Amino acid sequence: MNLEEYFKRIGFYGPFSKPDLETLNQVHKHHVMSIPFENLSIHCGEKITMDHELIFNKIVRSNRGGWCCENNLLFAWVLKEMGYNPVTLGSRVYNNTINQFGPKDSHLINKVVIDGTAYIADVSFGASSQIWYPLELVSGKDQPQSPGVFRLIQDGDLWTLEKTGRKPLVLNEAFTNSPLVDKSSTKKIYGFTLVPRGVDNFLETSHCLQTDPKSLFTNKSICSLQTATGFRALIGWTFSEVTYNNQEGFDVLDMKDISDDDVDKVLKEMFNVLLANKLVPINNKAGYTI
Repeated sequence: MNLEEYFKRIGFYGPFSKPDLETLNQVHKHHVMSIPFENLSIHCGEKITMDHELIFNKIVRSNRGGWCCENNLLFAWVLKEMGYNPVTLGSRVYNNTINQFGPKDSHLINKVVIDGTAYIADVSFGASSQIWYPLELVSGKDQPQSPGVFRLIQDGDLWTLEKTGRKPLVLNEAFTNSPLVDKSSTKKIYGFTLVPRGVDNFLETSHCLQTDPKSLFTNKSICSLQTATGFRALIGWTFSEVTYNNQEGFDVLDMKDISDDDVDKVLKEMFNVLLANKLVPINNKAGYTI
């Protein structure tokens, strides 16, 4: 494991002379633009681990992405190597279908303090909820980014990340009422406390998420990658190219279904993902929007 390989993987060529906010912003953005949020291992017969070496080999050396327990764990290592002092936190994802947080910490994030100011770094939530830059840990402050306006809300020990987005403009009428289309204006994404968490805190949940028949991740094959103008997503066989349109107040969603024969081609050309094992796409009914 070395930083040079990681920097090459994300296309970051510096320079950086100290662990400051500008450098953190650049590395964070390069990561989300280069490394997909994806759970494809589950549907390729592969086990997802929280072993640093295995994660590095998978994501950096094998042109793969990963989910939060891989991407954000890798990012924590990167930050430490760069001279930052990240603290890993656990968060509970908000279920907008039943309007409540999940029962367990299922999403790993990092807190970074720079010159006395704390920030939340998260390079692995994916799709339209993905932050491009770390968020300042301050309650109630609107923090506009290309995907929308993010804000962190404090209520006692609980911090909640929420986002106000734009209306979707779906080009393909066949997908106008697709359950993948998020039509909410403001939504909660996840909640967390500032209690530091170690890898052990996520092992059981990680196992359940990739084995439980009721888990979102066993019911959908997901791959999403941020782009200069929005993001791309492949959910099962549904490919979406989303363009953020801040000026007009809506986001353009170009959605289509692809064939089994085109899946590997789309993953390679649109996400730079190369699979060693055969993917079995799946898109069962589950509460998930892009």
